[in-house]
Amino acid sequence: MPKLSRYLPVLDWGARYSRADLSGDLIAAIIVTIMLIPQSLAYALLAGLPPEAGIYASIVPIVLYALFGTSRALAVGPVAVVSLMTAAAVGEVAQTGTAGYAVAALTLAGLSGGMLLALGVFRLGFLANFLSHPVIAGFITASGILIAVSQLRYILGIDGGGHALPEMLTSLLRNIADLNIPTLIVGVGATAFLFWVRKGLMPLLQKTGLPAGAVNVLSKAGPVLAIAVTTAATAILDLGDNGVAIVGVVPQGLPPLTLPSLAPELLGTLLLPALLISVIGFVESISVAQTLAAKKRQRIDPDQELIGLGAANIGAALSGGFPVTGGFSRSVVNYDAGAKTPAAGAYTAVGLLIASLFLTPLIYFLPKATLAATIIVAVLSLVDLSIIKRTWTYSKADFAAVSITIALTLGLGVEIGVSAGVAVSVLIHLYRSSRPHMAVVGRVPGTEHFRNVNRHKVETRDDIISLRVDESLYFANARFLEDCIYDMVARQPAVRHVILMCSAVNEIDMSALESLEAINMRLRDQNVSFHLSEVKGPVMDRLKRSHFLAVLTGQVFLSHHLAVSALSASLVDHPPDGFADLHFVARDQSCDLP
Repeated sequence: MPKLSRYLPVLDWGARYSRADLSGDLIAAIIVTIMLIPQSLAYALLAGLPPEAGIYASIVPIVLYALFGTSRALAVGPVAVVSLMTAAAVGEVAQTGTAGYAVAALTLAGLSGGMLLALGVFRLGFLANFLSHPVIAGFITASGILIAVSQLRYILGIDGGGHALPEMLTSLLRNIADLNIPTLIVGVGATAFLFWVRKGLMPLLQKTGLPAGAVNVLSKAGPVLAIAVTTAATAILDLGDNGVAIVGVVPQGLPPLTLPSLAPELLGTLLLPALLISVIGFVESISVAQTLAAKKRQRIDPDQELIGLGAANIGAALSGGFPVTGGFSRSVVNYDAGAKTPAAGAYTAVGLLIASLFLTPLIYFLPKATLAATIIVAVLSLVDLSIIKRTWTYSKADFAAVSITIALTLGLGVEIGVSAGVAVSVLIHLYRSSRPHMAVVGRVPGTEHFRNVNRHKVETRDDIISLRVDESLYFANARFLEDCIYDMVARQPAVRHVILMCSAVNEIDMSALESLEAINMRLRDQNVSFHLSEVKGPVMDRLKRSHFLAVLTGQVFLSHHLAVSALSASLVDHPPDGFADLHFVARDQSCDLP
């Protein structure tokens, strides 16, 4: 059973489910359902799909995540960024509003789900770590801007389109003469109201003396109130006849049973977008899940999360939905509302199912401008342009990654933007690891500690080079280490010993081993001994399986202090206390040692 519960976490928390859990989960489900109904409709609109697709994508996926996921607060469903990526990907293969478009969207969900499942089963969740946080922040910021701009056409009541910012702005300007005043009033009014709700409604309700629980529920019902008021106004004033675009007929009933397309051409076209959606969705979801779990000292299994999200997306593909992931805002609401277990998500699915069966006729006159306002208010909270200033101050490489990601996402669209972000993340990682930080170290006077000569006043010898490398050694940086050591020895003719301090080296691969052998042989030819110090156990175990230690001209020392002391004593022409205050600087050489 423990082994089975690892892949089916419901067997773990379900066995301990209590009445207190039920109470907390039901309250959270009510609040999240109220919040999720308008969000689901809005994100379906953003994805270019009928409104009911948003509700469908929020029923079966939630239930499946509750069975397979490990987070007790994560609320799965359509989210803004993934919806935008869905629209961008599916818009390349089908026309919005056609049956082919809907089939392509659920096929995209199926592909994404399959990829996530495969990554989870083979425990490859670590691959998402190659997408750096600055790149993610830059992509989400740019996507938030794109989403907000894409919804302005509904606020203004004009035609528009495009997947990149220049296209969107050009399209809006071209059609601005067709501005519809009633739509503008509805859209601007709903947007202003929703912005006020975020900060002003809760304090107002608290002044009324209502219980805290009621205040919490009502404060989250702002979007529902906006929908109710604008829908009623549109119906009573016949605004639909005055150019206000409305949702129209939304089918009642259960989510349909659907099957993704297996057409090779379609699958090939959607393969890359599905991979990008999988990565972005997983990174966004796992960051939210881990943040909320840490508050209650709970554990999240990233690989099982992949399985949970994979199952949710496959569920969306089989029930008329589109790609889903864990949403930040609704997960925080779920947590704050007191969700105790993933069952809260299952109860939310029941609430949405009731809405799908009985409430859809009520939104016939719902203005699309109101849904656009809901999206704009939600996504603008994702925009964080301060990341540009923070990365500029802290790391120019991260600044470059953020800037490239934002610029390409805004200028060329989400797929190119996120692809470039992934590529830049990997390239930055490879560049940094291929040029590891290395420092010539000397002894801090009166101690056994060795520190960077460029940062501390230390004792060094001109006949011993002590070099610390702050990175594991592998094929990408092995040659760099060789060049640095050769350059230093060439510049110091008095050198008799080179000690490589390996305290930060966690691994030495075969390429790096060959480089160490080459260094050893070349130094031997120059009558210089090569030594290692502070080699970690696992690294030493691997070295012992090679012939390197047998041909090493020097020794392997337990500590760097022992190495320098022993070698100093062995140099008869320099007494053991023959240290000098020497600061070695190589900034004008190919090997930079800060």
